[in-house]
Amino acid sequence: MIRKIIHIDKEKCNGCGLCASACHEGAIGMVDGKAQLLREDYCDGLGDCLPACPTGAITFVQREAAAYDEAAVKEHLKNREAASVKPAVSANHAAPVFSGCPGSRMRSMQRKNTENTSAGSNTASGTASNAVTAGNAPESQLTQWPVQIKLAPTNAPYFDNARLLIAADCTAFAYGNFHEKFIKNHITLIGCPKLDDVDYSEKLTEIIRNNNIRDISIVRMEVPCCGGIVMAVQNALKQSGKMIPWQVVTISVDGKIME
Repeated sequence: MIRKIIHIDKEKCNGCGLCASACHEGAIGMVDGKAQLLREDYCDGLGDCLPACPTGAITFVQREAAAYDEAAVKEHLKNREAASVKPAVSANHAAPVFSGCPGSRMRSMQRKNTENTSAGSNTASGTASNAVTAGNAPESQLTQWPVQIKLAPTNAPYFDNARLLIAADCTAFAYGNFHEKFIKNHITLIGCPKLDDVDYSEKLTEIIRNNNIRDISIVRMEVPCCGGIVMAVQNALKQSGKMIPWQVVTISVDGKIME
């Protein structure tokens, strides 16, 4: 049948894998570092992948193609979800086999003295300073990768029962004890609403809707453009239909928490 379906220009594709993550049906995969339409009958022609592509490599075309098969898609997603559970519970928390851009490959890391149920965000800022004085460099508290909102997979196992930190890029550079104060015991997502030409609320809505998020902390800079990241979270909460506790912390340009 003649129908609307996506076309991927391999010359323009940079292998980031964002389109594969955005495709809810699993029609797109990464082959030899490039995005490829793996199954025509998985593509619904709605184009969720188009806005995710940073290089404009994906377009719509009208051509002869297999009809969209919703039943096959549901079976495929069911099998993929079952397969993705195994790496999440393995001893070394290894990520699924991935052939796309290394920057978007999902990883989980274990940290010493970091428990998901503890109130790590209330740790005093003196902890890291004492460690440095004693000659021990503070340990990273980051427990997952990727951290960019644009790259994060919406159904990653580490989102289950997570305390979510959504932070503006600059906050970690402005506030000296950012890892101990904010990242510890949280799953971290970062972005810049001024420089990233994307609506974060769509991705955040999917993350909140599809996972059991315990609470959300938003850390922004005092500059006005940072208000965009707060608005994105607010819109995502509304669109998800969930009531989740959330708070906003503002960092001044000289590195202080503003009251």
